[in-house]
Amino acid sequence: MYPATDKIILASASPRRAELLRQLGLQFTVCQSKVDEKQATAGTPAELALFLAERKAEAVAAQVEKGIIVAADTIVHLDGKILGKPADYREAHAMLTLLSGKTHEVLTGVAVIRRPEGNRAGHVETTRVTFRRLTEAEIEWYLQSGEAFDKAGGYGIQGKAAVFVEKIDGCYFNVVGLPLAALWKMLVQTGGIKMVEGAGLNVNTAPDHQRPSIK
Repeated sequence: MYPATDKIILASASPRRAELLRQLGLQFTVCQSKVDEKQATAGTPAELALFLAERKAEAVAAQVEKGIIVAADTIVHLDGKILGKPADYREAHAMLTLLSGKTHEVLTGVAVIRRPEGNRAGHVETTRVTFRRLTEAEIEWYLQSGEAFDKAGGYGIQGKAAVFVEKIDGCYFNVVGLPLAALWKMLVQTGGIKMVEGAGLNVNTAPDHQRPSIK
């Protein structure tokens, strides 16, 4: 048995999300959406994550005649504050200082749209992550690694920040950027993936051969 899928289009330039899809052995291409995340003002963190994921999926789906579009948006939430991608060294330092010794939530909104049928699915996955108390030297060490600056909350759990994590409650892959079990269910729900007899092919076209962004 192997999964037979429609053409999958990942509406994200995130190399981490592409790597997670590759783990599933799925064929996909990459088409980055042009949604401005900073302009969104939806209510709760969960509502915001899903809203942004849906807008990203819709932006790419409008340019695609056939295929299944997968989009996601990850938010880090602590004490009523949403921590996005830090703009600079100072902001990244402030985020890590805030996260130190506390438990925060990582929410990923996932949206799937199948074209031309119009089948849709949406989901928000929440994982609670507890950081041990960090020293100033550890924060400086991490910031100097350069890992902090393209990730929500200013850290990547799959990188050097793994040593900051004391406890995880929920899906690890969600913290990386894509909850795989939930995504698989959504692909099945929308008809974008089916298990069929045979050996199948484990071939991927991304991220090494990415499609250019559609404007």
